[in-house]
Amino acid sequence: MSNFSETYELVVGLGACGLSMARFLKSRGHCVAATDIDGTKTDEAAALKKMGIPVMIGSHDQQMFDKASVIIPSPGIPLNMPFIRSARNKGVSVKGELDIFAQYNTTPVIAITATNGKTTTTELTTAMLEASGISCFMGGNIGTPLMEYLMQKSPRDVVVAEVSSFQLDLAQTFRPHTAALLNIAEDHLDRYPNFDAYVNSKWSIFKNMTARDIAVINGRIDNFSTRTKTICADILGFSSTDHVTRGANIHKMGIDIQTHDICDTLAADTIARLPGIHNRENVAAAALAALSCGATMAGIRQALNEFTLSDHRIAFVREVDGIRFYNDSKATNVDAVLRALESFESGIILILGGREKGLDFSPLVPEVKARAKAVIGMGEATGHIMETFEGICPAYACQDMNCAVNKAVSVADKGNVVLLSPACASFDLYANYQARGKDFARIVNRLVPVQEVCHG
Repeated sequence: MSNFSETYELVVGLGACGLSMARFLKSRGHCVAATDIDGTKTDEAAALKKMGIPVMIGSHDQQMFDKASVIIPSPGIPLNMPFIRSARNKGVSVKGELDIFAQYNTTPVIAITATNGKTTTTELTTAMLEASGISCFMGGNIGTPLMEYLMQKSPRDVVVAEVSSFQLDLAQTFRPHTAALLNIAEDHLDRYPNFDAYVNSKWSIFKNMTARDIAVINGRIDNFSTRTKTICADILGFSSTDHVTRGANIHKMGIDIQTHDICDTLAADTIARLPGIHNRENVAAAALAALSCGATMAGIRQALNEFTLSDHRIAFVREVDGIRFYNDSKATNVDAVLRALESFESGIILILGGREKGLDFSPLVPEVKARAKAVIGMGEATGHIMETFEGICPAYACQDMNCAVNKAVSVADKGNVVLLSPACASFDLYANYQARGKDFARIVNRLVPVQEVCHG
């Protein structure tokens, strides 16, 4: 960068978001540079260099950060990273993806955040809108960066965005037309100084909204009544416990929806494809969000009739010798595992583990005691798992997924469930939770039933 004398905007991180951001800014005539500590990002670096974007990979240069007009970190880059912190102390501004997107976007946005259920609710909302004849771009934390929408030639009626707390941390001007907050539970305590900081990040999604906007919020969230008093948007609540006057009330018979102009019920058989109270909450939130942007009840029902859950979220893999295997690799925190455990009555062999995020496993103890036959720990968190569950139920330590699956088979009986629901990040053994889930499914699909072994 020593020969790069122009004023430039520095993109930090060459994952999907960083690449998309660099490409977009360059396409709009900005002077851009990029950097990534990962020296294997050679293909990404080459692609950007072809566009005339200077790139540094394999190391960072403090001077490169200090001389930038603005630093744009990808969501996964910690804001207390020394290079960013030092540059900020010297007056360099830091800007996030959501604010840059908001600066250029003119399409109404539905933004969905939560600790758990973001992806399912984002997909449901999109399906409900599209079944109602409303075209959508679905992106954000769900996989496709939001900047990709700004580079498309064909506009859509609505942008449905899954939004993470990491994205919200730098959002100063982002203002969605509709924002949904599904739940908040302990997560990412390796990134935030305490749980309150994480909670505040989630609630900040509403901070720029006006009376013309709509906030969809789970009434079960702690301090709902106090927090909602500070929100200017029109509030639609949903709850499976406390009655809400406007929004959605969830009960055994279905979901009652009451808004300004809708009074209807989604019957239980309409949402039967999505088991568990957590999925009913997701459906309620999605329906309210979709209705806020013009969806019809007919479209909502059609979407629910056709919807299937994404891979890696309590996804059935296979049954072998009467043992059912479920892939819940996306459960990277304790609350998500609780929801998975609640989906089964008993006889669960639970596979936990991976890279810890400063979480406390003890909230799992009552459900494990009530429903689990055994717990199997793997990866970096194994020691913590053993300490938590030894004495609660049989607990076994494994070094990898192959060991974990085979140990689960050895202790399971006909009618039992083997559930991969890790409560941890995947980065000790895998690139991401998808790779972890695929490895679990691969190993399960290679299991040979006892009957075939005997016949062989």
